[in-house]
Amino acid sequence: MSTLANLKYLGQRAAQGIDVDLMSKYGYSINQLMELAGLSVAESIAAEYQTGHVLLCIGPGNNGGDGLVAARHLVQYGFHASLFYPVQPSKDLYKDLLRQCEAFNIPLVQDLETSITSSDLIVDALFGFSFKGSPRAPFDKVIERLRIANKPIISVDIPSGWDVEAGDPQNTGLCPDMLISLTAPKQCASGFKGRFHYLGGRFVPPEMASTLGIPEYPGTSNCIRLV
Repeated sequence: MSTLANLKYLGQRAAQGIDVDLMSKYGYSINQLMELAGLSVAESIAAEYQTGHVLLCIGPGNNGGDGLVAARHLVQYGFHASLFYPVQPSKDLYKDLLRQCEAFNIPLVQDLETSITSSDLIVDALFGFSFKGSPRAPFDKVIERLRIANKPIISVDIPSGWDVEAGDPQNTGLCPDMLISLTAPKQCASGFKGRFHYLGGRFVPPEMASTLGIPEYPGTSNCIRLV
């Protein structure tokens, strides 16, 4: 059984390779991985925060897809969810995830300022480990506003504005209260200063889990608290 001391922290190339292996070697689909990741995110949040109003800020890629899935599960856990989704991709995958949220009566909001004020929690599902460079409009302004939100922020896999490996040396990214690493932590997670660091990804096959040093998940949980 692995311990936390054996857990590997991944760079960008290694993280991308893990996703490739999950789909090509082990036969997972992107839809499956997104569903399981989003479930892990929702379960992690429910483990540490009381039910209330949660605003999910959704990006245009897979990280945003994880957030859309998490929104649906959070509603099932008793939270009131809303989505700030300024750039909606045209791919059917994301359209289907949004349609599922609509079926659960999860509203899309346009006014970020009002939505932040009325929320108890904010989920940062803007950018994941594939992101590089500086955020462009409209996400640069979204991150600037979230930095001064004075509400607990939960980041999915990578705090938005951080480099997947170097972290946030310029202090321009988000400072989340909770970080939920998916599959395995990324190298930037070593610089996380928030209260709660969780790992979600119980779906990882035993061979890969052993290579990554993933610890044993407790009971029937899909997530495990690292810090």
